[in-house]
Amino acid sequence: MAQLISSSSSLTIFSRNKPYLKPFNQCSMSFSTSAACNSSTYPFRKLFLQRQKPRKSLVLQVSAVSTSIETPVQTSSGEPSKPQRVMVIGGDGYCGWATALHLSKKGYEVAIVDNLIRRLFDHQLGLDSLTPISSIQNRIHCWKSLTGKSIELYIGDICDFEFLTETFKSFEPDAVVHFGEQRSAPYSMIDRPRAVFTQQNNVIGTLNVLFAIKEFREQCHLVKLGTMGEYGTPNIDIEEGYITITHNGRTDTLPYPKQASSFYHLSKVHDSHNIAFTCKAWGIRATDLNQGVVYGVRTDATAMHEELCNRFDYDGIFGTALNRFCVQAAVGHPLTVYGKGGQTRGYLDIRDTVQCVELAIANPANPGEFRVFNQFTEQFSVNQLAALVTKAGGKLGLNVETITVPNPRVEAEEHYYNAKHTKLVELGLKPHLLSDSLLDSLLNFAIQYKDRVDRKQIMPSVSWRKIGVKPKTVTA
Repeated sequence: MAQLISSSSSLTIFSRNKPYLKPFNQCSMSFSTSAACNSSTYPFRKLFLQRQKPRKSLVLQVSAVSTSIETPVQTSSGEPSKPQRVMVIGGDGYCGWATALHLSKKGYEVAIVDNLIRRLFDHQLGLDSLTPISSIQNRIHCWKSLTGKSIELYIGDICDFEFLTETFKSFEPDAVVHFGEQRSAPYSMIDRPRAVFTQQNNVIGTLNVLFAIKEFREQCHLVKLGTMGEYGTPNIDIEEGYITITHNGRTDTLPYPKQASSFYHLSKVHDSHNIAFTCKAWGIRATDLNQGVVYGVRTDATAMHEELCNRFDYDGIFGTALNRFCVQAAVGHPLTVYGKGGQTRGYLDIRDTVQCVELAIANPANPGEFRVFNQFTEQFSVNQLAALVTKAGGKLGLNVETITVPNPRVEAEEHYYNAKHTKLVELGLKPHLLSDSLLDSLLNFAIQYKDRVDRKQIMPSVSWRKIGVKPKTVTA
């Protein structure tokens, strides 16, 4: 059985059925600068190849008594949804943390499940968030002190099915929000070990979640974070998950064709296929949120206290385009446009990410239904984003320049792009569109923390074509 301990107890973290993450054994949850946390003293190869004998899973549960409840979002029928128990896998990450707080604030009973490996990636690669990030315990304690609301915390690896089993039995979720994957395309293209890790971690982790739902919570609704990158950039309109085709006089509605562009995106494609199959075979209810590129850092909940602050990545591996451009402008570095800059994608504010997840939970899929929603609010090319940041920076007295750098990715740099995104709007999404005031806010935020910027991390360092078999050591 899983061991429940108080948040003040010492903690040892491990993985049972996949490569042992040794640095977690010796580091505090805030990843203090001990020798074990230093990437130079612990080779990357050991992170994925060293294994540990099976050990008993350890679960940390932090709880508090709720003192106030906000009204959850209304369902499509107009009736307020009943308070639900929502498990947020990957709740310590960029989207997951903001979502966990948003749902808790709205009155849902929330549990975070996370192995904290995203923090380890930073130490291994010599990266850091623009914003200082508190430990997950301090974050949850701060939330408790401010709101009195409960957030349970389970530290462990969902690729360890024994751990996941005990977590499901303990928390008994009505809905699972699954953010718990390696989410960076460049990370998956660094070298063979990281490509293999990405696919093993993402595909096996999602498979375990599907089996856990089947075995322990049959009516649980899976809300899975997908990616618009599954579709690629076809020369036709992108539909929401499915396309109706007439061929040789016969018509059928089929899953929209996938054209993934990295080992990360390919893992998401396989996730989608596995989820669709289990919905059909086992009657699982699932919503796949094919999310565009997220920008921003603050939500109403994360802005309540500095210890609740979300991470803000600006480096070439985990940073997204608009966030990266704002940081580059703030420190006087030219905006780095890859290739011709015509690459067009869907974008959304992180405040809309949490809103979309809540809408999906409040309006669940039917048993056996695999829904796909395209989760973004606007489309921009890289050149358009650079122009917007240049204009906004000029108003703040910044001299913003743009340079073209060789594209490290293998992708079309000029292409047609028109993706449908109506289903979430029909459920009630009220989007925060990119405005001058929001850009001003992002730039001022970047200026506030510009002393934390490591300029060596700005330029891209991962090449799609040069990925090799040998593990690549990244030094700061």
